[in-house]
Amino acid sequence: MSYNQPPPPPGGAYGAPQPAYGGGQQEHPQGTMILVMGILGLVCCGILAIVAWVMGNKAQKEIDAGQYAPTSGVKIGRILGMVGTILMIIGAVFYLLFFVILAANS
Repeated sequence: MSYNQPPPPPGGAYGAPQPAYGGGQQEHPQGTMILVMGILGLVCCGILAIVAWVMGNKAQKEIDAGQYAPTSGVKIGRILGMVGTILMIIGAVFYLLFFVILAANS
């Protein structure tokens, strides 16, 4: 009596790592860092908002090229970087305007 082995599972040999449920694409490796920089740039350090915006743009181009799976961390971090940068510019304008008015009244 001969024994036939079952066919191997799709995706490779037995014991081989299988891709994730999302189709196998990885998340962007800097997604969490972009998100953290966007939050910190909005809350306390405006320079990090600019960095988050620039890094988010670069990561978004790589995601659009199909190298990585789309993730919300990159998108949210990039948007927070934009908002933080705009708020930093508005704050700098008001700061400058305050000193111009103060100097004009002296």
